[in-house]
Amino acid sequence: MKPTYDAIVIGSGLGGLTCAKRLADADHRVLLLEQHFQLGGLATWFKRGGHIFDVSLHGFPYGMVKTCKKYWGKTIQSAIVQLKNIVFDNPQFSLTTSFSKDDFIRLLQERFGVAEAVVREFFITIEGMNFYDDQKLRTFELFERFFPGRGDIHRLLLEPISYANGSTLDEPAITYGIVFSNFMNRGVFTFEGGTDRLIGLMEHELKNLGVDIRTSARVERVVLNKGRATGVMVDGKYIPARAVISNAGITNTVDDLVGREVLSENFCERFAQVRVNNSSCQVYFGIRKGESIPDIGDLLFTSREEQFTSEALRDLRTKSRTFSVYYPKTRPDAPPDYTIVASMNANFDDWARLNAHEYAQEKEAMVERCLADLERYLPGVHSKIDVIESATPLTFQRYTLHSKGTSFGTKFEGLDISRSLHKELPGLFHVGSVGIIMSGWLGAINYGVIVANDVDSWLRDT
Repeated sequence: MKPTYDAIVIGSGLGGLTCAKRLADADHRVLLLEQHFQLGGLATWFKRGGHIFDVSLHGFPYGMVKTCKKYWGKTIQSAIVQLKNIVFDNPQFSLTTSFSKDDFIRLLQERFGVAEAVVREFFITIEGMNFYDDQKLRTFELFERFFPGRGDIHRLLLEPISYANGSTLDEPAITYGIVFSNFMNRGVFTFEGGTDRLIGLMEHELKNLGVDIRTSARVERVVLNKGRATGVMVDGKYIPARAVISNAGITNTVDDLVGREVLSENFCERFAQVRVNNSSCQVYFGIRKGESIPDIGDLLFTSREEQFTSEALRDLRTKSRTFSVYYPKTRPDAPPDYTIVASMNANFDDWARLNAHEYAQEKEAMVERCLADLERYLPGVHSKIDVIESATPLTFQRYTLHSKGTSFGTKFEGLDISRSLHKELPGLFHVGSVGIIMSGWLGAINYGVIVANDVDSWLRDT
């Protein structure tokens, strides 16, 4: 490695990768450190039994096309393709949609009987939302304003966003409206070729720009001198830098990499209010080579709950889940392969309190519930499956080090802490999933750009 760097990025989630690239674009010397053996953070994958399973990616809004073209280049941008068949199936309604604004307007009028003027006013309202709006209005209150007593419509509007970033009915309405309006642009998209191809292309870009990349390199702490970040310690070795950017969770950054004792009383009081968002469970199914399954849709939001509640969605034995179906078209350059990922929102504490025997039992029961649900859409699929793996919030905590294995960072109050960290400790910046709006693939990449601009200004000023 070089004897010193302009910037060290801790963690290689999409925010960290993008921040590193933008800084390298600006001719800064950058070191990227990742504690795992592969890059990507939660934008990741693993291999089992000849299958490649994507973790966490199920769909993102059209904004990714513009963002990736501008900040990552045409090769990555051109691989973003639309998922056209989004299925909802629950006791309140069953339907298929392209998840676009025009289709939702049509469905709300024709299927749910809402007047056109009400529907259009709802979309005008959420499209006009921004960071500076009144945060006292809750998502449930927003829904009741336009669709009073319509739990079925509340479910249609919120359930997919809850899977995308952990939103609940009690969150500030702007955290729902901004994200939902992004998706309502032109629908849901994914990356053709899989997450492994995406991260591989990003790594190639970084290396071409001269970014030094080290995996299996866990940062022990950020080094401070008179309240200013001067580098990091890795495996007992001090690596100096003019700026440090943490792509660890904001709670991990403050508590593990810095320590509250070096922070002001006011900052600590604000930090104490930060709530970690919920985590996830996933079950992965691989279809035996040579077998195939019919096209049942790209994303299936399924539930056997009579009514939608945010609490039921995260329950240990939830009856609600999404199925992401990966057909050979998802990986057109690879041998034909079918994989299915079942995803459920979850609470870390529900799993952490189990003993080893109970934990194993609950994991097996979770797999069986997912398999039983999958059989409803693909009768006889059990006989075609040759690989089954599963993950719980403890799994995500183990591989990502995220506090409580969170899949979505923190609640909205985490954004203020993330944005003000460099004002509290000069030279130390944070990029990551905070405040729901900055969660997900698009939010993470855009936040990486924002923070890179902050770091670039700091480096040039000092």
